[in-house]
Parts: sequence; C-alpha cells; structure tokens
Amino acid sequence: MDDALKVFLLILSGLLPIVDPLAGSPIFLALTSGYSREMRRALSRRVAVDSFFLMIGSYLVGAHVLSFFGVSLPVVQVGGGLVVAAVGWKMLMQNNTDSAEPARKNIEPQDEFSQAFYPLTMPLTVGPGSISVAITLGANSTHRYGVHFLFILVALIAMALIALTIFLCYGFAERLSRIVGRTGTNVIVRLSSFLLVCIGVQIAWNGISALLLSLHFHVR
Repeated sequence: MDDALKVFLLILSGLLPIVDPLAGSPIFLALTSGYSREMRRALSRRVAVDSFFLMIGSYLVGAHVLSFFGVSLPVVQVGGGLVVAAVGWKMLMQNNTDSAEPARKNIEPQDEFSQAFYPLTMPLTVGPGSISVAITLGANSTHRYGVHFLFILVALIAMALIALTIFLCYGFAERLSRIVGRTGTNVIVRLSSFLLVCIGVQIAWNGISALLLSLHFHVR
C-alpha cells in the first residue's frame, strides 16, 4: 500500500505541474472565442477525456510504441517542442481586433469538437513534456513493480484527477475572464502565448541536447 501511495503521489506531482490546466485556461478561452458557453463547456469535457486517455496510453504503452517504431524520447521532444512553439507563435501573432461574434456564427454543430484533440489536447494540454514524463513514469513503474493491477489502478485514479482539473479550469475559464476583464485577458493570452513559444523551444532544445550528447558518446 505504501508503494501504491508513492506511485500515486509521484504521478500527480510529476504530471500536474507540467499539464498546468490553470495556466492553459486563458489559451483555451482564446482558441474557443467563437464558441458559445455550452459548446465551450462540452469541448472542455472532451479535452479532459482525451487528455486522460493520452496520459494513460503514454504511461502504459508509450515506451513500447516508441521502441516498436524505433523512436527515442529526445526525438519526441524535438518534434513536439517545434509543434508547441508553432502553436504559440500563431496565437502570439493573432489579430486581437477580430470579433468573436462572426466566428460564432460560422461554427457548425459538427465542427464543435474539430479542435478537441489538436491543438487543445495535444500539444497545448498534454504536450511532449507531459508525454515524456508519463512514458518515463510508466517504464520506471513496470521495471520496479512489474505489471500489477493495483499500480495500474492507482495510475488511473491519479490521471483521472488531473483530467478533472483540466475540465474545471477550462470549463470555467470564461468566469476567470470576466474577473480579469477584456484587457487583462488579452495581456494574459499574449504572455501565455510567448511563454508557450519559449516552452516549445526549451523542449526542443532538451531533445537536441540529448541527441548531441548521445552522438558525442558514440563518437568517442
């Protein structure tokens, strides 16, 4: 039981600060500015569910999938970091004079979840950093404890709690926007977008550094 508690706390403390749904809520609100409140709430629920399955999939089989395709974690970091930086750059350069009302009229019901997985779930919520940590935690747990139902259940509960925080932060992002105000929200979105670019570059650089170190090691 003590080991199960350690696994639970390790997953929660390892993934929640990286996923950081509270910091992602202004970006979620900006990308869904053309959605009604009901559509945004439904979309936040979908993103939370997709994030849960992405995290648990990375935790349970991520290492095996990468091994099967011959892809290393540093390569995932480089590719994912570039995607994160690209999304952040697009949001940073977005014209804030665009009105959300015309966009709302152009959204069809079947398009409600068109952004649910990309870019809202991946890479904005569960990005390459979160996936790398989940894969590492899963590989470490399997190596240390083997395939054990109790530890899998503990992982499911921990990631379900993280998914719940995603739903709460994204689903009620509009209330936060009202408190901060339109100008404040725009400032937060711009700063968050810039930080997203920096995070993407940092993730990519971490992968590049690991690849260069491995190349140096093999050369010697």
